[in-house]
Amino acid sequence: MSTNPIVGIESVTKKFGIYTALDNVSLDILPGEFFSLLGPSGCGKTTLLRSIAGFEQPSAGDIRIDGRSVVAEPPNRRPTNMVFQNYAIFPHLNVEQNVAYGLKKMKLAKADEIRQVGEALERVRLGHLGKRRSSELSGGQRQRVALARALVLRPKVLLLDEPLSALDKNLREEMQVELRSLQKDVGITFILVTHDQHEAMALSDRIAVMFDGRVAQVAAAREIYRRPRTRMVAHFLGGMNFLGGRIIGETAGKATIDLEGLGVVTTVMPKDFHARPGGVTIGIRPEKLRIVADATQPGFSGRIANTTYLGQSTQLSVALDGLPQHLAVLTADPLASELPVGAQVRLQGDAEDMILIEEDTASSRH
Repeated sequence: MSTNPIVGIESVTKKFGIYTALDNVSLDILPGEFFSLLGPSGCGKTTLLRSIAGFEQPSAGDIRIDGRSVVAEPPNRRPTNMVFQNYAIFPHLNVEQNVAYGLKKMKLAKADEIRQVGEALERVRLGHLGKRRSSELSGGQRQRVALARALVLRPKVLLLDEPLSALDKNLREEMQVELRSLQKDVGITFILVTHDQHEAMALSDRIAVMFDGRVAQVAAAREIYRRPRTRMVAHFLGGMNFLGGRIIGETAGKATIDLEGLGVVTTVMPKDFHARPGGVTIGIRPEKLRIVADATQPGFSGRIANTTYLGQSTQLSVALDGLPQHLAVLTADPLASELPVGAQVRLQGDAEDMILIEEDTASSRH
């Protein structure tokens, strides 16, 4: 994968009256990358995608695609294509005609048009449905038609505006696998907008998490889950327990932290970590805590406050001894579901799973 960006977003701001939808956003997206813009409703992710496509004009900043500024160019002059949330399939056209629609302006020879439409439909596994009416398609088939119609024009960048949100859970998961496989097959850059962290994790090479028009963190899917930079990022990408403490020692990339009322732990000190005055926050995922039988082992003591059986796992809420705080624990141990409320337990977590969390400030460049 080339290290030169296919999409460069330079200090882009977008205002709608007094409302700032994008606030000085900068990103580099690489050729052949599956990149996701992830965040809650109103965070600016769709506005950013529409700005790349040309449907929104930035109030300030620049957008470059393949090294060329495109902010002054209309959507049809940009080397991008977009798959919309509602697919925008033309109901009066059949599958082949929908896919061929964009090719009409290219005035290809009829044989070339038929060949390219056929190749696009085979790529999305709809080659046998070319003559079917759009009204006769399932949700998953309509999504594939929209993808074929976008890809037949051979864009350098494919933009996807929550294309799976209208599908039921099982079909959405099937389409995630197909979408990732399709992206690897065609080898072009995909930029996905989604509010579903599981979808972003399943599909993406890298993820940009956005809040309030700014980028909070950009990282590979595994890294952003294991090492979220801020409390907001950590919370949005699944549940996390937060514990307060203060750093009492640093050595060889490790920090020794006195957790309030819980004892001393050691964890990794990120190179660019900036501790706030007065203390630090440690985060640990519920699935990274385990119950140990030996009360003499190091860890956190508490009592079961609530138990929720989830089938393959059990969610526990543990009230810490001497503190008002509860810790969430997610475990696959079948015995955990049998623990009664009030049972005394001891929790352990590994040092590498205890994460130093920064204040919630957005980043300026990624």
